[in-house]
Amino acid sequence: MPESLRIYNTMTHKLEELRPLVAGQVGIYVCGPTVYDDAHIGHARAVLAFDVLVRHLLALGYKVKYVRNYTDIDDKIIARAKERGLNWKDLAENHIKSFEEDLKALDCLPPTDCPRATDYIPQMIEDVKAIVANGLAYAIDGDVYFDVQKSPNYGCLSGRRTDEQEAGARVAVDDRKVHPSDFALWKAAKADEPSWPSPWGPGRPGWHIECSTMSARLLGPSFDLHGGGQDLIFPHHENELAQSAALDRPMATIWAHNGFVNINNEKMSKSLGNFFTIKDILKICSAEVLRFFLVSKHYRSPLEFSEEGLKESARALDRVYRTMAAAEELLVGYEPSANQAPLAEAQALKLNFDQALNEDLNTAQALGHSFELVRLLNKYVSSQDQASSQKALDILKAMGQELALWPKSPAQYLESLKAKAPEGLSQAEIDSRVAARNQARSRKDWAEADRLRKELADLGVILEDKAGQTSWRYA
Repeated sequence: MPESLRIYNTMTHKLEELRPLVAGQVGIYVCGPTVYDDAHIGHARAVLAFDVLVRHLLALGYKVKYVRNYTDIDDKIIARAKERGLNWKDLAENHIKSFEEDLKALDCLPPTDCPRATDYIPQMIEDVKAIVANGLAYAIDGDVYFDVQKSPNYGCLSGRRTDEQEAGARVAVDDRKVHPSDFALWKAAKADEPSWPSPWGPGRPGWHIECSTMSARLLGPSFDLHGGGQDLIFPHHENELAQSAALDRPMATIWAHNGFVNINNEKMSKSLGNFFTIKDILKICSAEVLRFFLVSKHYRSPLEFSEEGLKESARALDRVYRTMAAAEELLVGYEPSANQAPLAEAQALKLNFDQALNEDLNTAQALGHSFELVRLLNKYVSSQDQASSQKALDILKAMGQELALWPKSPAQYLESLKAKAPEGLSQAEIDSRVAARNQARSRKDWAEADRLRKELADLGVILEDKAGQTSWRYA
């Protein structure tokens, strides 16, 4: 059997061992984006949190069925399409493609299924009919509302009372409702809006029923884990749970939620207008740097976004790759022995790394153990210990593979840095100044050599002298 993993369950407010309903297999549903705009880094953090979970489960030996949906019909999509003079389907399709481009750049594993809400509308109508038949919903003028007062456990996930549900946005203010907190299962069509035929007249599904229907159809009435951002706990996940209970579907054993990305200690979101899209960030740093930054904190902790944080992540990755480069240089021509004893010190760090991920996906702690191994590998390289360097390098690569970090060869990484020359400074110009400095050093003109080094450093180019050779990199 695979090793055990403990995850913080929002429902019970404690760490719980993941005990799959089917031995050796894990079913996961994660709420995806509403595709009316390009994804921001808050979306990226949510996807990466569960990408790490899936990768770790696979590393532990589980089979994983991972479902992440697209909400491709919604008030926001309709409104944005009208603003831009586009067909709502075209707008949604464009942003789905954009989202998938972003996640491919961030090296996220593709889900097993990526259902779109509009592909499951007949099944959603079936579910709404069943909830009405069970006496937990009512129809008014073509709209259908869930009656929260008839749901005895409503609020069990969020701990919030029915009178705390916010009105507005996706929760309609409507005096016709029995209770202000009742939410729409089906929305009657307005003029010039997309609609589908139903027993209550033309309309479209409410947001919450979409995920209840798609998760049940793809994972079954019960599955192992439901994930999403903390902002979805209430009302979205609370309402999903209530609807599913009305259909005698227990849903997830564990509910897991990632923390917010903050800007100046305020939650980043499109509605607040203080967001950066993934595409914005990838103009100023590599996708690997952004991935490192987003997994550098525990997934449930708030993450303060800053350009300095990205720079720190870039420096950390640079250190890993340069250590790997030095190890690979030492290992040129080295043939490891088949009978070589295991390297206890490095293996202990890998065990600590695995234990950190087993304890609620503590990526911050896991990365700490990775950098302990980087220090150890540096020590082996400095002492010219090829056998230990080879073992430590292999383990470091295995750690990176689980987090989808440092996947490039060191040579590929170093070459990619050279492709990012400071504005107005070509590689040929850098090489020319390096050559001039080497000439100054050869004639022992140390003042000129130091001047050229400082000049390059001021331009963002760092020189490294090793074994009689000078190499350079961007700061």
